[in-house]
Amino acid sequence: MCQGGSYAEPMPQDNVSEAMIATPRLELHHINVDDLMSLSDTPDDVSIYEGEPYTNPHRILMDESGPLRWRVPQVKSDPSVNKWFVRWMVEKETREIVGSSSFHGPPDEQGMMEIGLGVHTDFQRRGYATEALTGMWSWVVDQPGVELLRYTVDPNNEASVAVIKKFGFERVGQQIDPEDGPEDIYEMSANEFRRRFN
Repeated sequence: MCQGGSYAEPMPQDNVSEAMIATPRLELHHINVDDLMSLSDTPDDVSIYEGEPYTNPHRILMDESGPLRWRVPQVKSDPSVNKWFVRWMVEKETREIVGSSSFHGPPDEQGMMEIGLGVHTDFQRRGYATEALTGMWSWVVDQPGVELLRYTVDPNNEASVAVIKKFGFERVGQQIDPEDGPEDIYEMSANEFRRRFN
């Protein structure tokens, strides 16, 4: 039971952390169900960092919930989906959390996986978003049922548009996000990503 209400108790296999993903300058550490709930319910409780190989001096996901507002309800409903969710972006050199990344859910009926990420302003324009995306996508294309990668972006966000174009994703349309407004939709098949990057 979490302080914010009841949720489906995770089975032991649901409360594990997925293996860490390493990129040249980052480690992407998965947040298990218990720590995700603690971070959501009591963001100032630093006990979730005790014994971990990183610190959170920039208060990533503590002052602003970011993806937690969407992911926590999904995990409360079905803890097994947490394997797809939030990972800390840890800078190897400092051992500090500098951002987070998360898929939006398990593969849908078409095998599509959409991702979101955020990098703290002090660490932007260093290529960390590109590294995190490479790491996350390289991991997910080897998971069962994953056929398609999707990335949506505000067409006026020049930095993010440049990142996704660097990967060679194809713009396939546009959608209106209820919170963010117009977003361009970029996609690449999992097979094509494997061919190019793995």
